[in-house]
Formats: sequence, C-alpha cells, structure tokens
Amino acid sequence: MEENNTPQQQAEINKDKDEVKAVQSKNAIATTTTLTGLYEDWFLDYASYVILERAVPDVRDGYKPVQRRILHSMREIDDGRFNKVANIIGNTMKYHPHGDSSIGGALVQMGQKDLLVETQGNWGNILTGDSAAAPRYIEARLSKFALEVVFNPKTTNWEMSYDGRNREPEFLPVKFPMTLMMGVEGIAVGLASKILPHNFNELIDASIKYLKGRSFEIYPDFITGGIADVSKYNDGLRGGRVRVRARIAKRDTKSLVITQVPFGTDTGRLIESILSANEKGKIKIKKIEDNTAENVEILIHLGPRVSPDQTIDALYAFTLCEDSIAPNCTVISDDKPVFIGMKEILKRSTDQTLGLLKRELEIRRDELLEKWHFSSLEKIFIRERLYRQIEEAESFDEAIKNIDVALEPYKKDLNRDVTREDIERLTEIRIRRISKYNEFKADEIIKGLEEELEEVNHHLAHIVEYTIDYFKRIKAKYGKGRERKTELASFDSINAAEVAVDNAKLYVNREEGFVGTGLKKDEFVSDCSDIDDIIAFRKNGSFMVFKAEDKVFVGKDIIHVSVLKRNDDRTVYNMVYSDGKMGKSYAKRFHVKSVTRNKMYDLTKGKEGSQVLYFSANPNGEAEIVKVKLRRRPKLKKLQFDYDFSELGIKGRAAGGNTLTKNIVSSITLKEGGVSTLGAINVYYDPIVRRFNTEERGELLGAFGPDDMVLNIMQSGEFKTTSYDFSTHFADDLLSLHKLNESKVWTAVYYEGESKFYYIKRFTFVNTEIPAAFITEHAKSKLVHITDHPKPSFEIIYKASDAPRNRESDIVDAVEFIDDKSYKAKGKRLTTYGVKKINIILPEIEEEVEVIEPEMGEIDNAEVENKQSTEATPKVVKEEDLPEVKSLDALEEEVAPEPTKKKKKKLAPICIKACAEHVEV
Repeated sequence: MEENNTPQQQAEINKDKDEVKAVQSKNAIATTTTLTGLYEDWFLDYASYVILERAVPDVRDGYKPVQRRILHSMREIDDGRFNKVANIIGNTMKYHPHGDSSIGGALVQMGQKDLLVETQGNWGNILTGDSAAAPRYIEARLSKFALEVVFNPKTTNWEMSYDGRNREPEFLPVKFPMTLMMGVEGIAVGLASKILPHNFNELIDASIKYLKGRSFEIYPDFITGGIADVSKYNDGLRGGRVRVRARIAKRDTKSLVITQVPFGTDTGRLIESILSANEKGKIKIKKIEDNTAENVEILIHLGPRVSPDQTIDALYAFTLCEDSIAPNCTVISDDKPVFIGMKEILKRSTDQTLGLLKRELEIRRDELLEKWHFSSLEKIFIRERLYRQIEEAESFDEAIKNIDVALEPYKKDLNRDVTREDIERLTEIRIRRISKYNEFKADEIIKGLEEELEEVNHHLAHIVEYTIDYFKRIKAKYGKGRERKTELASFDSINAAEVAVDNAKLYVNREEGFVGTGLKKDEFVSDCSDIDDIIAFRKNGSFMVFKAEDKVFVGKDIIHVSVLKRNDDRTVYNMVYSDGKMGKSYAKRFHVKSVTRNKMYDLTKGKEGSQVLYFSANPNGEAEIVKVKLRRRPKLKKLQFDYDFSELGIKGRAAGGNTLTKNIVSSITLKEGGVSTLGAINVYYDPIVRRFNTEERGELLGAFGPDDMVLNIMQSGEFKTTSYDFSTHFADDLLSLHKLNESKVWTAVYYEGESKFYYIKRFTFVNTEIPAAFITEHAKSKLVHITDHPKPSFEIIYKASDAPRNRESDIVDAVEFIDDKSYKAKGKRLTTYGVKKINIILPEIEEEVEVIEPEMGEIDNAEVENKQSTEATPKVVKEEDLPEVKSLDALEEEVAPEPTKKKKKKLAPICIKACAEHVEV
C-alpha cells in the first residue's frame, strides 16, 4: 500500500505515526512515574490522615475527631435522660467510620474523667485498672457543664460527614481551655502527643490573669493524686520531665500505707512492681494487702529490723511508686501539627473564649434589634389601624404597597428600613391578636428589649471584663470539689545504693585475695546489697573499690574489707606504714572520696617494700591511742611509746602522713579506744524537699551528736522524736522541727473541743518515738499557738456579744498564770467568755551579763574612795553639764582588772508558731 502512495501522502502518514509513538511514549512515562511514587503518595496520605483525623487534638476545642463526634452525637440525642452507651456508639458511627471499639474506648475515658459526661453503671476504676462493663450495661449523658460550655449551634462551623449524609461540627465552640483540662495522649505516624491534665480552678485563674495582663503559671494535676516534681516541666514542651510519686506514709513502725498512686499507674501494676523488687532483694517486705475501693489503700507489712524510712526511699527507687513522665505538646493548628507550650495553648483558648462570647453577644444583639424592630412595627400597625389598608386593595401586592405607604411617617423611628418581608409578616397577624392587643403590655415588652439591648451593648464595650466575669461564674458554679489533688514538691535524688536493703552477704579470702558474695566457705564480713560498692585494703598499702559480685580478685594479704558509702566524710581511716623495708614509719588519717571502680590506689609513698603496720576504720572519725614497740638496736634506750591519733589531722588519701619514728617498728597494738574527733554535725532541714542535710540548705536545727534527737511537732497537737537520719520522712501535718531539749519549757494555747474553751499549758517534751498528744484528743480540739519563748504573753480579744464589762481584751502572762507541768496535763482554762481571737506577745529578752567581781586588793583604794566620796555628795547640775553616761561594759573596764572579761549568756532561738485558725465559740 505504501508503494502506491505519493511522496506527499507518505510524509503525512509518517508524521501521524510519529505523533502516535510520541503519545504512547508519553503515556508510558506517566504510567511509570505513577507506579514509582505510588507508595510514597499513599504513605503521605495515610500519615496526614492519622495525624489530622485520628491521634492529635485540635487546639481550638482540645478534642480528637472521635471525641468531638461522640459529644456531637450525645448532644443530638440528648433529652436530659441517660442513654445506653451502645446507642450512643451506634449513633456516633454516622460520623466516625472507624468502628465501635474506638468510639466505646474514647467514651469510657471521657466518662472516667468526670467532667463532660455523667455516668451510670460500672465504668471501671482508673485506680485499680478495672475495665468498664459492656456498652449495653452502662449509660451516659452530657453533664450540665458540657451543655453550657461546649455547645452552641449559632456559633458552630459545620461540615459534611465522611459519607455526605450528615452535618458535623468542624470544631466545637468550647469556651474553656479543654485541651489542658482533659489531657491528651496519642501516637501518630512520625510524631506523638502527650498533654498532661491540669486543674480546673487553676486554669480559670490563669485565664483571668491573662485577661488582666498578668503573668501566670500552670502545672499538671492528676485525678489519681500523688506527688509531682514539676521543676523540669518546661511548659509541657518536648524535653521536659515530670517526676510523679505515690503518697506513702508510715502507718506504724512495722507497716507502710500507700494512699495515692502516681499518674499513669494503677494499683495492680504498682503491687506487681513491689513484689518484683522484693523478689530481687531490693526491698524486704513480709506481705502486701490491697484494700483499694473508692480510695487507694495498699498496706505494706515490713520484715523485722527493717527501717520504714529506708523502705519508702527504696520503693521510690526500685518500683513504680516513682515514675518519670515526658510531656510532648503536639496539637493541630491550621490543619497542620505544631509544637507549642501550655501557656500558649491557654492564651489561644482564652482568646477564643473571648471571641466566642463576643460573637454570642453580637448574635444576641442582632436578635434583640430584630425583635424590637418588629415589636415596634407591630405596635404601629395595630395602634394606627393600618390593617384597614388591606380592605381597599384589590390584590395582595396592592395591599403591601398601601401598608408601606401608610408606614412612611413612622419609618424614621425604626432602627432599619421596612422590607417587604416585614409587611408580609404584618399581614399574617391574626384577627384574634389584633382584637386582644394590649398596648401597655407591648410597651413593657419593648422596654424590656431595650434594657437587655443596652446590657448587651455594655458587655460588648467591655468584652474583657465580661469574659472575666464569665470565667468567675463558671468557677463558682462548677469549681467546687475540683481542688488540686496532686501535691507539688521538689524531690531530692535518691541514691539507690543507699536505700537498697542488704540482700546478700559479703565474704573474704584474705590469703588468696578474693572478695565476693559467693565465697560462703570463707570469712564473713558483713551484709550488703548487690548494688553496693566494696572497698578492700591490702598489706602493701594499696586499696581498690569494686562492685559487689560473686567473686572478685583484689590481691593477696587483704587487711580490711567493707561496704563503701559514697561521699562519706565521717568515716576516717587511721594507718601507720613503713616507707620501704627499712625506712621511716609514717602515720596518717584520711578519707576515701571520689575514686574510680576497679582502679588500684597506693596509700604509701610508692617505695618498694612498703607495708602497712597498723590500720583501723572509724565510722565516726574516732582517734585511738596505740602502743608502738621498736626493734632493739644499740644505743636505743626507749623501745616503746604511745601515739595518739587525735594529734594528727585528717587529710586526703594521697597525703604522705607525719613521721612516726625513724627506727624500725616491731609491732603496733591498740592501747585505748578513741572518741570522735569530728565534733557535732550541723543539721539543716530543707522544707522544699522535706529532708535533713548538712549542705546548709534550709533551716539550721542545731549541732547534733550521736545521741541527739529531733523533736517533731505536728499541727494535730501531737509530737514525737526521731534521729537525724537523712532518710527520715515526715508527716504531712508537720508544723516544726527542733533539736530536742528535755529541760526546755514550751507554752501552748489550744481550743479544747469537748468543753469548747481555750486552754493554756506550759510543759516539757520528752524523748518518744511513738506519737503522743500534748492537747486533748477530742476531734474538734485544735492547736492555736506554741512557742519556746521563756516569758510569752497572750492577748485575748473577746467577742462583742460576750465580753467582760468595760473590757474588749485581756493580756495573760503565761509564766504567772500557770506553772509548767507534764505534757499530759490538760492545762488551765484561759477564759469563760467568748473569744474572737488570741494574739501572742513575745517580749524582748534582755541579755544577762555576768560580772566577775575583782578582789579589793586589786583596785586602787584612792580611786575607790574618790568615787565613794563623789557618790555621797550629790549636787544639782544642768542637763548640758551632765557627763557622758558610760555603758556597763565601760564601767566594768574601769573597775575590773585587765584579764577580767564580761560573759554573755547565749540564748536559744525562739520558736513561734501560729498553728490554726481560731475557733469562734
């Protein structure tokens, strides 16, 4: 066929073929490109869908799509009564295409938070981890708070549901920082969101502060209670941390009680972690009881000789009693995920609330204007009988025109133009309404509309103040019972090695040089834990620190092995060593701090042949006296002498020491045990972390020796004594701490609940580890004041209705009013009149000056006679001629000889505590 074509025809055919090939080639390339990017496109679509439609909340209302759809569905079927959860789930599936399981789970979580959804039936228990009953057995409805705060169809933006059959809200017009109140946790593709819940009342207070232009702080508050350290919260952004703890208290010396669990944990998981730690030997408990019902109560019974305070620290260190939460605030804003802080979310929410309230007011204003317009139009229409214009009209359009013309003189009094719709509406008024029309009542309605319109305009002009009042109204209406449940505190770091119980035994083989917990046939050293550090000293003057294991080779000739306490500045090692085989002998006292595990350290000067001649470890810095015997040699007369280590200063381990003798030592033996050379310890109490310390943090309690005790005074009117052990935990109602002085007299004023009178007592505290009451144990008895001032007074201010004649108040001198007795004494009634208030008065204490009288022989007799003569002959002088009045110190210096000094009596610090609000009788 091609051979019969002309050249021109053949050229056109070839051109068509080229175009077809080009199109085929183009299609082929397009197909190939689509296949290559298929998975990438699908993955991006999937990731975007999960982020925007499933896992991450919208910043505008704080809800994930499933939560928003549940609330919209519940509002749709709400009639004030409870609905079966199964019915709610079924209705919600019109909007949420992901099945009943996700809807049911989200609804149960919302119901357990007790804010938006009122529940009925078994909804599970967030404290124990018990799940809710099946949806067909439980019921729910919207709370009054949700109906007032979450919904308003007039301000809602609507969009079509996934199948186009129904309308659903784009976001709910929430007038509250719901994102922060509810808390959110969700995992999407490539990112996650974890927003911690906050306190209802604190969020409202923060919103009010923001509206007033003041700074604010907000911190998490958990429905499970517990204690939280938010020092590293970082405004809820990535990288922040919140440490949460269970609330643990000492029930008695042999048991502990857990009354609140940390956020994110339930009692079941918590008990499992405690049992696991017990099996691993981290803690020692006899048994554990779970009595949790409405409130958490887990009883932990301790083994014999187990410290409750140390066990509390161990529970925090080795179990879920303490956990760390990493917040990560991710929200959807403008259809994309953003990372913003809690303060920014609250600001946006508050601004949105203000905007929604303004929009509601504007809508209401327009409605009122419309009502006023038609009410006025109706009044004119009926009063002026304009409806008669209809009778003369031949058609409806003509009737509309006639009425419009008749209204012309009155249009200037209306707030807008009269439209055809307005006139048509007038024509629809029934004859019955016209015949019974009451102009006075109509005027009252119009007046009411005008007053309400004026109020709305005022609110619009003062929208910030209106928003503040709105928040205050919400707080007053719904804030009761929503006080903070989680206590905010600063946690000190717990050293696991210090609180771990001794779950192993340490042994040593001195000759072969092995130390470990598995050498059960060798010499027993002490109990230890499997996370302790062990220190071992050898005869050649070296030592090494290593982890407790079954068997560790240290080196032969071990002279001392013990458990090492990190940063221990109380344990002092006393040592004598020879510098080489025939060299001098040196004595040294040293601490061991800041060492590296498994590294050998030398305590001598490093000369070959050096060896330890004497060694002792002293846990409280004791310094003994030793007897040193020297080897005999010619011309050596004194073969032995005593050496007192207390004469030697404590230095670092690298110090060479002081020369003991240049002669060769035969032996060194202990002659006399020593006492501590470290003196008393200055103990401080840090109220922020509620712990003792020696780093000068907090309040100085005093210098404590080994036998000194700490007095604990409680708000409840009880007291007890404890040691100054740094692991000590304190009662929640702790009022004050003091160094116990059993001779110091205290004064207390308290309200006696049974007699309903105020009592005063003076007494001394005694040493008792069991809590004892120093006020009556009646339930209504309350401690008002307590002080250790030696001469306190109290001002009693009486009630105006029940006061002594001509007196509004009295002052009582405690020392003159009552003698000091036992702390068990009831005390003496202050007054029988009605008491409004009792104030404490503490007079200044004059410093006592003790003057040492010199002997008369040491004083110039002439000077004394001269002074006596001067004093015996008084004369009147003018004020300006008076000599300078000398102080007592100066007079002493004139009278006393040079060595004599004055002595001032040291006064103990005064404790003053206002303990409770006064109870009016």
